Amino acid sequence: MKRHGLVLFLAALLVLPFLAMTVTSCAKQQVKKEVGLSDAEKARLEAERLAREKAAREEEERRRQLEQEQQRQAAERAALEAFLNEHAHFDFDKYNVRPDAEAVLRAKGDYLKTHPSVTVEIQGHCDERGTEAYNMALGDRRAKSAQNFIESLGIAGNRMSTVSYGETRPLCNDKNEDCWQQNRRAQFVVTGR
Repeated sequence: MKRHGLVLFLAALLVLPFLAMTVTSCAKQQVKKEVGLSDAEKARLEAERLAREKAAREEEERRRQLEQEQQRQAAERAALEAFLNEHAHFDFDKYNVRPDAEAVLRAKGDYLKTHPSVTVEIQGHCDERGTEAYNMALGDRRAKSAQNFIESLGIAGNRMSTVSYGETRPLCNDKNEDCWQQNRRAQFVVTGR
């Protein structure tokens, strides 16, 4: 048994230096391979690195531009929604533009200035009080009053048309002043872009 252990020990002594030389030789070859690149190989590796960096920069720029475009589109949708959903309101039996309606109409004029290809229809509406014929005429005067105000801001009249719906398209059907106030309005609809 002792003899067998001695043989193994001697064999290990002979094999270990050979293994050490092999490992060292492989490591030296790897270092030599990395350090000893030819100029052409170095240039190729540098070109690949630069191409990766350029692609990363271009991808970041595309992402930034996409984000900016999404923000622009969201702002545009919000501006259009405000344009369509804010109405100029009128007093009972009146068609003159009130101070609070002036602010709404100025905002609509600003929108039309920044969107020169947009055309609109201005719809005049009334509450249910009064005859149908009277309310149709009053709705027409309200729509034209809103149009005249916007024209005074420098918007061409040919970009706007008017129509009266009188009392036929109420926003609210309750029988009280708050509801009637909502129905006395000039409402804008985009007809072309």
